Amino acid sequence: MNTKNKQTNVPTLKHVEQARKILESVVHKTPFQKSLRLSKKFSAEIILKREDMQPVRSYKIRGAYNKIYQLFLQDKVRRGVVCASAGNHAQGVAFACHRLKINGVIFMPETTPRQKLEQVEMFGEGFVQIKLYGDTFDDSKNAAIEFSEKWGAAFIHPFDDPQIIEGQATLALEILEQANDEIDYLFVPVGGGGLAAGMVTVFSRLSPRTHIILAEPSGAASMAASLKAGKTVALEEIDKFVDGAAVQKVGDLTFGICKDHVTDCISVHEGKVCETLLEMYNKEAMVLEPAGALTLAALDQYAGEIKGKNVVCIVSGSNNDITRTEEIKERAMLYRGLKHYFVVRFPQRPGSLKHFVLHVLGAKDDITFFEYTKKNSRETASAIVGIELACASDFDGLLQRMKSLGYFESYLNGTPSMMNLLV
Repeated sequence: MNTKNKQTNVPTLKHVEQARKILESVVHKTPFQKSLRLSKKFSAEIILKREDMQPVRSYKIRGAYNKIYQLFLQDKVRRGVVCASAGNHAQGVAFACHRLKINGVIFMPETTPRQKLEQVEMFGEGFVQIKLYGDTFDDSKNAAIEFSEKWGAAFIHPFDDPQIIEGQATLALEILEQANDEIDYLFVPVGGGGLAAGMVTVFSRLSPRTHIILAEPSGAASMAASLKAGKTVALEEIDKFVDGAAVQKVGDLTFGICKDHVTDCISVHEGKVCETLLEMYNKEAMVLEPAGALTLAALDQYAGEIKGKNVVCIVSGSNNDITRTEEIKERAMLYRGLKHYFVVRFPQRPGSLKHFVLHVLGAKDDITFFEYTKKNSRETASAIVGIELACASDFDGLLQRMKSLGYFESYLNGTPSMMNLLV
């Protein structure tokens, strides 16, 4: 790909208005919805911009359709299109391919949840072919670029492209039209930076006093690293759990647009994201994917600053796989300090487990995981035990009893290699 002079292609408001006309019959004007619960919790006016209610359940349809439609007008899609995506961009591309009758090839990580694969197939309706490649978005992106160069298919970048940014920026125009009052804080989820760049493009001109806060997963904090370094930085490793925002390197174009206009970029722990997902489902009846809950999970870090302010959180998307529910619950409990794993040393005599339950566990503690093999040639044998607490503050007492009675061998929660086997 030719990356020269990318910064000369910075989108303008005129370009964004053109994109909005292209998208008029494609995207929904999604609800601008006040959250009574969150407003009360933070003593602020908390408004949710519900992009999870788009046809493909995320804002990604805006940029993908705008880009492909403009290529279509220029007769540059005769050999089809190709893209790389962890899921939501792929659905936007698939939607556009079917609507415009264009063949598309979509590279996705092998770790992509099955639900997202099925959604891409559904929206493409025979016009797209999925190729699973690599473990991360960046692996898939490199394969898609190679495919583009070999076969001449137009590469549809998920974020680092002017027309993609212009499409995402139409969301900013919509927000400003729907807002009754001046927006003090705008919370924006960030992966590669396409949406963030779109928000900056519009807000820096039409609402410059609005503080733009970017929220990204702590395990893939590539924008924060780039802002700190003053240039784009490629992370060596990332946590892929928040798959919709797990990017090793933000775009050069998106970074250039964002770097001087965002107020802050904060990292949100994956466990906090999971806690928020469950909370929004149980209390708001909203089904979100991890990336869709980023901005809501970030609010706690700004609780003091947003008090009494008008706050907008972009919520996108809702392509969550139900098979991930147990992992989401587990991560949330670990984050809240309610779930703990130990290697426990048991005497090899009858009744030792009963003694452990009666004298080590608290009245409301529960064993949720137990793996033990008796070895007759030893006086003691180890077991991996998962314990769920009713209150995080009960942990110190549990640990003290376990040590004083000789059961404690090691604590696993802080050992990533072991926890990867358990969670």
